[in-house]
Amino acid sequence: MAKNDRFQVIHEEGNALTSGVRQVLLDTSTGVQYLFVHSGYAGGLCPLVDREGGPLKWDV
Repeated sequence: MAKNDRFQVIHEEGNALTSGVRQVLLDTSTGVQYLFVHSGYAGGLCPLVDREGGPLKWDV
């Protein structure tokens, strides 16, 4: 199976042992940034937004 490089972790904090892990993911195809949080068996993903409510983008 080919490696998929569409999403890259551009920031990470926390660890799975003492607290949840928080990551900012970058969609290299669209430039949109996402916040991914997971702790134990729970997790969530949401897009980061700017002041106007549009998706926060990174110049790719």
